[in-house]
Amino acid sequence: MLKLNITSETAPLKAVVLGTAESNGGTPAYEDAYDPKSAEYIKAGTYPVEEDMVKEMEAVAAVFKKYDVQVFRPKVIEDYNQIFTRDIAFVIDDKFIKANILPDRDEEIEAINHVLEQIDPAKILTMPEDAHIEGGDVMPYQNYILVGTYKGDDYPNYITARTNMKAVKALQELFPQREVVSFSLRKSNTVARDNALHLDCCFQPVGKDKAIIYKGGFLIEEEYNWLVDLFGKENIFEITRDEMYDMNSNIFSISEDVVISEKNFTRLNAWLRAQGITVEEVPYAEISKQEGLLRCSTLPLIRE
Repeated sequence: MLKLNITSETAPLKAVVLGTAESNGGTPAYEDAYDPKSAEYIKAGTYPVEEDMVKEMEAVAAVFKKYDVQVFRPKVIEDYNQIFTRDIAFVIDDKFIKANILPDRDEEIEAINHVLEQIDPAKILTMPEDAHIEGGDVMPYQNYILVGTYKGDDYPNYITARTNMKAVKALQELFPQREVVSFSLRKSNTVARDNALHLDCCFQPVGKDKAIIYKGGFLIEEEYNWLVDLFGKENIFEITRDEMYDMNSNIFSISEDVVISEKNFTRLNAWLRAQGITVEEVPYAEISKQEGLLRCSTLPLIRE
């Protein structure tokens, strides 16, 4: 049996589900894109091809192997995008929470049944049907659960709004011992540089007490300031609009001392190294064209 344990973003990683780019289903039709960034690349004729994305994911698998992390992969579904395992579920403490995601993606959770079978069924929870949530919006930090959301009445109009306030309330009920803090994120169906798809597209804790943040991803300045105060300005790496677009805040921590990052994130990787963090660089620029990067394609199950 797997004894789930996730209390932070940076504790030493022991077991993870890494997505797969095999049988990815080719380039979707422009009108079927789930986010504005994918749509841009579909239109330009430069949407990523399966062979390149498989190579990128294998580079990540190799880093996990190097650090003795137990890696599970989804069962491959023919012609189906299964890269972003973070969307389908998340673990907090010892609970595995199935996300309510876009209805077109229901099969993705079934593809990890071989993992779910190793978890105590009492620890597997499903959110209420009207509580929409995806794992990219959820981060445990200290005694907090930090959650990205969109509070506007026009929530249903945004395919890019993935977590609603009903889900925030559901998390408060599931984890009464933790403080759930929500952040309103900027959404756009059409302009990728103005869209924070998930909280991890504009913020992520890293190392012992540091964070990467993009101010423009937050709709309410006080909420952004709350995070800056939590970490302290001197511990924060502010990224630019273009760096947010390239997904600089979506790297992945193997521990407080080791991260996996995209090899083109020159400025960020130099800052991480200056903080004494080992940076394992991988190519991930093709996958990033789908508005997701390293955190999006991993579902951590156990950290020490």
